[in-house]
Amino acid sequence: MKHVAFAGRLVMVGCGSIGQGVLPLILRHIDIPADRITIVTADERGAALAAEHGLRRIVTPLTRKNYSAVLAPLVGPGDFLLNLSVDVSSVALIRFAREAGALYLDTCIEPWAGGYTDAALSPSQRSNYALRESAIALRDGTGPTAVLTHGANPGLVSHLLKEALLNVARDTGLNVPMPDTRQDWALLAERLGIKAIHIAERDTQTASRPKEPGEFVNTWSIDGFVGEGCQPAELGWGTHERALPTDARRHDFGRGAAIYLLRPGASTRVRSWTPLEGPFHGFLITHNEAISIADYYSVTRDGAVRYRPTVHYAYHPCDDAVLSVHELAGKNWTAQPRQRLMMDEIAHGTDELGVLLMGSAKGAYWYGSRLSIEQARRLVPHNNATSLQVTAAVLAGMVWAIENPRAGVLEADEIDHERIMEVCRPYLGAVVGAYTDWTPLADRGRLFAEDVDTGDPWQFRNVRVV
Repeated sequence: MKHVAFAGRLVMVGCGSIGQGVLPLILRHIDIPADRITIVTADERGAALAAEHGLRRIVTPLTRKNYSAVLAPLVGPGDFLLNLSVDVSSVALIRFAREAGALYLDTCIEPWAGGYTDAALSPSQRSNYALRESAIALRDGTGPTAVLTHGANPGLVSHLLKEALLNVARDTGLNVPMPDTRQDWALLAERLGIKAIHIAERDTQTASRPKEPGEFVNTWSIDGFVGEGCQPAELGWGTHERALPTDARRHDFGRGAAIYLLRPGASTRVRSWTPLEGPFHGFLITHNEAISIADYYSVTRDGAVRYRPTVHYAYHPCDDAVLSVHELAGKNWTAQPRQRLMMDEIAHGTDELGVLLMGSAKGAYWYGSRLSIEQARRLVPHNNATSLQVTAAVLAGMVWAIENPRAGVLEADEIDHERIMEVCRPYLGAVVGAYTDWTPLADRGRLFAEDVDTGDPWQFRNVRVV
């Protein structure tokens, strides 16, 4: 099924795991001849796939000095710049695409190489909060559509969240029409009593070949994961919270929806829950959706924020990736000399990715995608369970942008969730919801006396593992 026809040229920057995984989906669902697709990449990854489909490749790392000269002959009015790279400034490419009159989509807001760990920048300046502020500052009305941060998370989870809110409203007997505006969605979350939202993910994929010393193993971009893990832990900060963590700081610029901690996300753990895994400890990895969702669902009155949920990522990667993170931390955050992206060697496992809504009358509710490696391999080549949840959302965001070419700069929260889910759903395995009586207070203090707030289980103080 072709979802949409595209008459322009498509330039894809980067061809790592997500680039290789999304190409079969683009060719399957977007009506575009292969001779109008160009891949601009820093290395030889994806060469065989490009040759298989007859796609043009330009092997040139993009830098501050050359990106405009490299892309200018390739991107013009009505074309599409798909940014799936690392170490290339998203803000620079967004600005370039808008000046060229081209559509744009990325999966995260990236800085130039070294930006995540630049010691000359304060933790606030090298945060995802700061990167997001620099990107949304490019909004200037309509103009060519630029879809920001539209992979699995950030991206897909914002649409799952809207479906989850509607499900909780139905199940609590709240008869409401489909929200039409940002304020309508925020008022619904407030009315339901949602205090906290976790992007709760457990990846159980295992490989026939175990991790070796000096090797970072993961089921998706290793450079991306290491970069995010070394940034300060960040979370959207809710109005129900009673106390700011002692190592937390607020930003002195921007929209004020988030805080950061004075420690890396890969060394910060939180309590969370998914249906298959049950309770688990995950990493509080900084992600754009923690900030954008908290911002989108803020309710203001007379210039003051009346309601905002606490939002953050709670990520338990595959077990080999956990070992890799421990080794990385033990080397004082110096990256291992070797990397291995798990793909063909994955023997079994599932990626369970969704949103955990906490605080409603029915307790906690998880809603998301449960996709196994076997399902992913049957559905699309060059994907594992983790990458397919990303690439399906990239495809859906591209389809939406082509169908809505003059929407300006937008985040996932601002896009029609029904259309996105229509495109994504066939590639997400089982999309399920489950209620639970779990709270982060469960088993607290069973072995050690801990400082908890028993008056409100959804305080971040109870969620954080100390």
